[in-house]
Amino acid sequence: MLTAAFIALAYVIGSIPFAVVSSKAFGLPDPRTYGSGNPGATNVLRTGRKGAAALTLLGDAAKGWVAVALAQHFAIGEAGIAAVAVAVFLGHLYPLFLGFKGGKGVATALGVLLALSGWLGLMVLLTWVAVAVAWRYSSLAGVVAAVLAPFYSAWLLGMGWLAGGVLLMGVMLVWRHRGNLRKLAAGTEPRIGSGRVRDASGGG
Repeated sequence: MLTAAFIALAYVIGSIPFAVVSSKAFGLPDPRTYGSGNPGATNVLRTGRKGAAALTLLGDAAKGWVAVALAQHFAIGEAGIAAVAVAVFLGHLYPLFLGFKGGKGVATALGVLLALSGWLGLMVLLTWVAVAVAWRYSSLAGVVAAVLAPFYSAWLLGMGWLAGGVLLMGVMLVWRHRGNLRKLAAGTEPRIGSGRVRDASGGG
């Protein structure tokens, strides 16, 4: 029962839409109404408001970290922690508060990985940064990081429930980016910093 309660709580935590919350706080339009329509930090950045994008990024990562850290604190077991990790990630992808239409999950997955292992989170983050700096595609960076994360996890955490959870999240993250991958192949995927939109106050 305790494990089931933490899984349910993790899903609810993951459902908190920080992109929408931060946009309202900064007086910006709903991120689902412009750009990619994705309620995530990259799309919020298209308004030109870096503060709002940073708040979204931190919030989405924090909810992944908090859910897993709570499960670890109450020692619900490796299988339970893996289930909580997947549940908070699913909450972001299919949020209860946004009609089950959420973001891509990169920041939330990073928060989960940082909670599982600081080294694992750092390796995945550096992978994302390296690809993003080299090619300036957030989607490509996310996909490459998602593909490599299970290998990093197996190396650092061993072949167990946690590695299985990371693998499942990686598969789902790549699946959520399938539209971006098609755009990358067609040469129409926007680069980081491009496609800036005007915010609700007329700026940007």
